[in-house]
Amino acid sequence: MAAADWFAHAEVAEPAPRRRARPAQKRPAAPVRSARRNARRRVRAPILWMSLFAALLGGVVAINVAVLRAHVAVTQLDEKRAHLQAQNQMLASDLSAATSAPRIEAAARRLGLVPAPGASVSYLDLTPHSP
Repeated sequence: MAAADWFAHAEVAEPAPRRRARPAQKRPAAPVRSARRNARRRVRAPILWMSLFAALLGGVVAINVAVLRAHVAVTQLDEKRAHLQAQNQMLASDLSAATSAPRIEAAARRLGLVPAPGASVSYLDLTPHSP
């Protein structure tokens, strides 16, 4: 019997009651616009959006150019810094060579100076003695 109930026709719902028709209300008269005026408005909006989009793209290009210029300046400064560091190292090497003990001894010998013998070295005490 269950199979028979399953295939039985469902009851049909009653149709919804119709709404009463309202009396027609008078709408205020819309101002009459000329076709020319509507056409101008239809043309102006896309031109405005395209101009705005072009200005934004111009700004993006200007920012990219500024970033590129900054990058070039940083690269040049890095190269200059590397050159100056190499020059400083070369100067430090020259200074070290100029102040080395063998070079100073050779210059002293050319001037006729001789090293003092190790036994003849004495020290002077400069601390004040209290009586």
